[in-house]
Amino acid sequence: MIALLQRVNWAQVKVEGQVSARIEKGLLVLLGVEREDTQAKADKLLHKILNYRVFSDDQERMNLSLLDINAELLLVSQFTLAATTDKGMRPGFSSAMPPSEAEALYDYMLAQARQSSLQVGAGSFGADMKVALENDGPVTFTLRV
Repeated sequence: MIALLQRVNWAQVKVEGQVSARIEKGLLVLLGVEREDTQAKADKLLHKILNYRVFSDDQERMNLSLLDINAELLLVSQFTLAATTDKGMRPGFSSAMPPSEAEALYDYMLAQARQSSLQVGAGSFGADMKVALENDGPVTFTLRV
């Protein structure tokens, strides 16, 4: 699994022109699911996302996590993160999990995230989404399990 984390002041996702989710201060997480991913990997990645220290403390050091500051999380599926880009001039998607399996794993991770104490928003798996955000920093990290 691959997660692209962006620390945001706000973020939203639109589906068919309608805002389906919006968060304030927190993390926008774009999630790519690969063929070998499992619920155990989803659990490990979610633990890392919730506890990854990317928010500033009183000394302006990245020492605080989403859970520490009770920030918000927006989880959006993005299969293109699973692309192979090392050859040629066109991405390949053979490493991406097939959509029906990937959707089940995305839904699992979303359900697990919603069991946390945080406000959690989501995109719509497989939909044509428009994502808007104000990146704070900018601060962006890629996590892989």
